This record gives sequence, structure tokens and C-alpha cells, in this order.
Amino acid sequence: MNQRGFHQPKSAWVGDVIPWQENGTFHLLYLHEARQMPKVGMPWHRVVTDNLVDFHDAGESLASGGPSAADFNVYTGSIVLDADGTHHVFYTGQNPDRRGADGQPLQVVMHATSGDGMQTWERHHADTFGATAGYETADWRDPFVFWDEEANLWRMLIAARHAYGPERRRGVIAQCTSADLTTWEPVEPFWDPRRYVAHECPEVFQWGEWWYLVYSEFSESFTTRYRMSRSLHGPWIVPEHDSLDGRAYYAAKSAARDGRRFFFGWVASREGAHDAGAWQWAGTMSVLEAEQRPDGTLAFHPTAEMRSTFESATDAIPFGTILDAPDGYAQALSSLDAPSSFRLVARFDIASGTTECGVLLRATADGDESYVLRLEPKRNRLVFDRWPRSLTGTEQWQISGDVPFAIELERPCHLPSGPHELEVIIDGDLCIATVDDAVVLSTRLYDRPTGRVGVFVGEGSIAVEKLSLFSRSARHASSDSSSLDLLTASSTT
Repeated sequence: MNQRGFHQPKSAWVGDVIPWQENGTFHLLYLHEARQMPKVGMPWHRVVTDNLVDFHDAGESLASGGPSAADFNVYTGSIVLDADGTHHVFYTGQNPDRRGADGQPLQVVMHATSGDGMQTWERHHADTFGATAGYETADWRDPFVFWDEEANLWRMLIAARHAYGPERRRGVIAQCTSADLTTWEPVEPFWDPRRYVAHECPEVFQWGEWWYLVYSEFSESFTTRYRMSRSLHGPWIVPEHDSLDGRAYYAAKSAARDGRRFFFGWVASREGAHDAGAWQWAGTMSVLEAEQRPDGTLAFHPTAEMRSTFESATDAIPFGTILDAPDGYAQALSSLDAPSSFRLVARFDIASGTTECGVLLRATADGDESYVLRLEPKRNRLVFDRWPRSLTGTEQWQISGDVPFAIELERPCHLPSGPHELEVIIDGDLCIATVDDAVVLSTRLYDRPTGRVGVFVGEGSIAVEKLSLFSRSARHASSDSSSLDLLTASSTT
């Protein structure tokens, strides 16, 4: 599946991404999830891009260590480059048949190096180490290594759990330090909020005068969040809107280029490819760009490169349409179905006191059935909804079609009266919505593959200043992920 601006390998799914930028090119190593039974071991694969639109498949990068190895499953890690030009990868090794001293499944930090530009890797088994005293052996993963220039040493952040304490609040970002990338010494935890099950895929980076801590919260929310500080050592401030996206976008980590910072995560698939299916681990790679505001907080939106793949704009409804329903509901729909891939930009001037407004996606001709992206000014949130809310795409409606929608598919955002823009990018079953170029909500659209687009208002009034639909031009219609002749599939030591 080679959608422009997204990546999903053939007959497989993208798990956690380990991004690395060098000489203007992004090397995106990721956990390759084949969903095979019995399990054959998790490898890393690699894709390469220089334009954030075309992802060129470089094949397997770091193979499973084999059925008896500590790294039967090669889980998340990070990459650094030393002064000699050698790439080091630190990653999680896991084998379900191995147990720690506490009887729990064992996770260990492992080390490999590459001297040929990440084409091949040499494993250094002697450098392997597991959870240090006071931590559970089953949660010692996702090592993130970076150079601390001020302290003149390497730091490693590790997603860990305390061995004691309330079961759901043992999560901690443990820390080790090293002078040579070989021997690691445990030090005090990097961050210890005692709030969640775990803080997966941690990373830190400096941007201007601010430091940022990013992690994926293992809880009922399953959300990638960030914290900010003037110092690497904290204290870490909780911004008002502290998440990158919603429930469907997970395990995002970042890389920078030319003063811009990009986050690479995955949009989860749903079981059975149905709208009501349970969220699954792994999905389709999706890239968001972060913008740093003057106060240091971050806004998120799709990349300009992604947006540029959509051209040929048409007005879905006439400019200047007014929808006025002070105690009711009003809508306006396009006359034809939208294509399977498009970018929709809706600009509303929302009157004071309006309860709700937004866009309809893949709607029936009368607008009664559709996906809905609903702005709720009184609650300051964006909500993804659908009607009917059937449990699957085929069964009969339940109580007039009403199954409560998943409450995690909502995003807080400021919605004072006045102008607001809602952008929607749809590519097959992927949907990325953005409010005011700052707040993103990603999801899947399975059960309704076609339909019209439109706008609506409930209990209020809006002036529709724009409802433009951008289609993909012929030159952006498809992408061949194997077309980069200079790339060859990596072998593994």
C-alpha cells in the first residue's frame, strides 16, 4: 500500500518508527509487523525519503535474532552517530520464552553498529543488559540515546516500571549514562511521575531555548504526549494541550531538518477492517510537523509536502453559504461523491453561542448517514463521529443505529466565535483532520468507502467562507516504493 505521504509495507504493518536524518535524507527504521501465527520474530525494516512523500523500501534492516536469541523480537530503540562516523543502534531484545529473576518475561537493551551507512549491522552481544535493581524485568525497553554536551557523556532513557507500588502507576523513564557507548551505569530516573503504566518510546530534544520530552502513554488513553522545560533536568511543564494527536496515532518519535521538526508515528488499524473494530497494534506510517509557538508550546499539522500532493481545487459548495439554525440543524452538501483520496479545506465564521458545526464525509445524498467531524465551541473540542454507529459494517442497526461513539476520538481545541479552519486529508481508509493548523485528529474510515462532502450547523449560525476539495493530480496519483535504484535491501549480521 503506497499512498502518497504515508507508508505501509505490502501484507504487513508499520510499528514503532525509529527516525534518523542524515545529509537531508530521512532513514525510517520501523518494527515490521506481519501479524503471522505462529510468530516468526519481529525484525526492523527501513524506508528512506528525502521529500516526506515518496517512501522507498530498503527492505529488512535488523533481522530477528532467531527462536533462541534474546532478540527474537527486535523492539524499539534509537540511533546515534559517533565521532568516528559509526552508526550505533540501541534496541530492545525480547523473547517470550525467557524469564527474569522475578518470573516475568524478559526485556533487555541490546547494541549493534554499522560502518557502511546502516546497510549492515554487527551485533555486540557482550553489551546486552537488563533491568537494574528496583525495576521490573518485563519492562526495560525503548532505549533512547543522546549526547549530553554539557555533562560530556551519553545518556540513555529507558521505558521502565518500578518493581513496587500501585500496579497502574509504576511507570518511570529510567536512565543510564556512558562515556563510550559500551558500558552503561544506572543513575537516578530521568522522569518519575508515578502516574501511568509506562511511558513508551521516550525521547528528548532541544529546540531553541526549550527542551522537550516526548513519550507514548501506556494507559487507557494510548496517546503520544510531550512536556517542556528550560533545562534538560526539568522541571517538566505540562502544556495546556499536551498531546500530538488522538487515540489512533501512537509511538511517534521525531527527527529534524532545516530547522523543521517532524514526528513519525503510526495510525492504528482496526480489527476486521470495520469502524467499530478494536484498535490494533501497528498500522500505517504517518508524518506530522510540529511548529514552535513563541511561548514554546507546539502546534501540529500535516506537512506542506503532503499537502502539495493535492491539487485541482474545486468548490464543493458555493462561496459565502450561510447556515442559520438557531434552534435546529442545517446542512449543505456537494452534488457529487468525493474521490477516494482528497484534501478538504473548510473555513467557517462561527457565530457566538453556536453549539456545533463541522463537515460531513462520505455522506448519503440527504446527509443522514455519514462520518462527521464536529466542532463544539461550547466544549472547545473536535469530535469524530459516525452515523449509523453500527457495531460492524454489515449487521442490523442496534437501537436505531446508536452505539456510543469512542470517546477517545476527540481533541481539545480553542474555538472562540469567529473564523476557524478545518482541514481533512483522506486517503483510502486514512483520515487526518486538523483544526486551525494546530490540532490533529487521525482515524480510519472503513465502512463507508464513498459519498459526498458537506457542512452543517446545529443550534447556531456559520458563514462558510470556503469549502474547497483538492484532488490528487495524475503525477501524484501513485507511488512506487521500490523505484529508488540506489537503494538495495539491507542484509543483517
